[in-house]
Amino acid sequence: MAVGMLLDHLARNWGWIVLRGFAAILLGVLAFAWPGLTLAALVLVWGIYALSDGVLALVAAFRIKDAGKPMWPMIVVGLIGIGAGIATLMWPGMTALILLACIAVWAVAIGIFQIVASIRLRAVIANEWLMGFSGLLSIAFGLLMLARPGAGALAVISIIAGYAIVFGLALVMLGFRLKSVAAGLPKSA
Repeated sequence: MAVGMLLDHLARNWGWIVLRGFAAILLGVLAFAWPGLTLAALVLVWGIYALSDGVLALVAAFRIKDAGKPMWPMIVVGLIGIGAGIATLMWPGMTALILLACIAVWAVAIGIFQIVASIRLRAVIANEWLMGFSGLLSIAFGLLMLARPGAGALAVISIIAGYAIVFGLALVMLGFRLKSVAAGLPKSA
């Protein structure tokens, strides 16, 4: 499929990207609002977020077509998110280090796939750097979490909150940029 058709699908489904961004921003705001959350509450909040983000990514993957097929990077991101969310909710007693490792691996995987998608779109959309930037943020966040796993749960909540808000804002900005692209597209039958 031509990159133009991929852009067409992305632009027509811009709302799913914005919804993912708002979910990330909500996670960040909640984490900043209640910094004294216990680890159990952090596990629950993150598990719900990862699960919902995974579901939204899968919906987007099947609505946004690439050569008439669902976007495989988004399917992978969705499945990773759903798997991480389910595992987190099924075993809420896992230690902070295991939770941080799950979050870190998830963030690195999402970052890689977002950078791949931004490279694919660079020739047909202005400001595709927003998707690449959110991918770089995800990778940096994940690597930081892997390098310093014992930093402490309260410090990590602030990192998670800041990351979630910046990541969410980048997705919302990208989504609204795609909305403006969609406005210029001919109506489909």
